Amino acid sequence: MRPATEALIVIDVQNDFCPGGALAVEGGDRIVDPINALMGDFQVRVLTQDWHPAGHSSFASQHPGHDAFGEIEMPYGPQVLWPDHCVQGSNGAAFHPGLNTDPADLIIRKGFRAAIDSYSAFFENDHTTPTGLEGYLRTRGVTALTLVGLATDFCVNFSAVDAAKLGFDVTVREDLCRAIDLNGSLAAARDGMRAAGVALEA
Repeated sequence: MRPATEALIVIDVQNDFCPGGALAVEGGDRIVDPINALMGDFQVRVLTQDWHPAGHSSFASQHPGHDAFGEIEMPYGPQVLWPDHCVQGSNGAAFHPGLNTDPADLIIRKGFRAAIDSYSAFFENDHTTPTGLEGYLRTRGVTALTLVGLATDFCVNFSAVDAAKLGFDVTVREDLCRAIDLNGSLAAARDGMRAAGVALEA
């Protein structure tokens, strides 16, 4: 059992990011059982859940003339446009049915503000609006994080880099993540995580 100063952060293991979902990550369902097994090693366990209102500004459907996976400029910076996914209350937004959610101490929802996307478990995509996760972990006395989940190059990456910038000791278990890899995004994410001081474990 890991000490109580270490937390497991399980990022967005939801139906829409698994095979058959609206924004499926190849092999996304294959990490579910090993994540369940890993939960038993941690005393502090947090799950994150992408939780968009219908018509979210990051959806390509809200931008006529723009296709999914293209990029536009938003007030907070560049934004990839996504297929409609993880809409609040939908089956796609639900956790993968095989994921054991019972051990979670906290489930934190993100992306619920219609005008701004939120990849990171710690901040909205403006990099300043907090989700509250940092405060929760600090009050629990957590200093080290292990991140797993979906997708390596977006929500896991942003969460890991933000956590490192906040002073946490961060490890990403790449074997328990899967990537979208959009136009080289996986290689860029790995470089960025390493540069931020994140440890990548296979």
